[in-house]
Amino acid sequence: MHRSSLPRGRVSITPHINDIAHVIQLAVAPVFLLSGVGVMLTVFTNRLGRIIDRARGLEERLEAGTAANVDAAYWELGRLRVRGRFVNAAVGLLVICAMLIGATVVTLFLGETLAPTSERLVPFSFLGGIVCFVLALIFFLVETLLASHTLRFVRRPAHK
Repeated sequence: MHRSSLPRGRVSITPHINDIAHVIQLAVAPVFLLSGVGVMLTVFTNRLGRIIDRARGLEERLEAGTAANVDAAYWELGRLRVRGRFVNAAVGLLVICAMLIGATVVTLFLGETLAPTSERLVPFSFLGGIVCFVLALIFFLVETLLASHTLRFVRRPAHK
């Protein structure tokens, strides 16, 4: 029985099937966002792995004394450290985003079934998740700009 059709003061423990269907419809968008966050986490962790692999390779060459240009290797290690921090921050923001979006879905269900006042939290958890998602994308953009800035496209000397 739906809450509004109950006598005053009584709360039904079992929600009406139409109410549950409506909540599921509302939860679809946040669940799609969670899927996107999962994909982005995969991309970011792969990127972090590549940064770490590159840094380890440089460190091994420096320790073995086989680095072609020691100053350039240390400069690149510093840049990799900064890039790694940006990717780590983006991953952290995505994890917080996923938790907030998950809280949104849980709150939607709780609000319809057990605690109607909990629905007030939905806009805050959902918008918080969106803000974290956008910030993670900004951090990712900064990291990719840093990565492309380190590229040195060598031009072929002109023939005389």
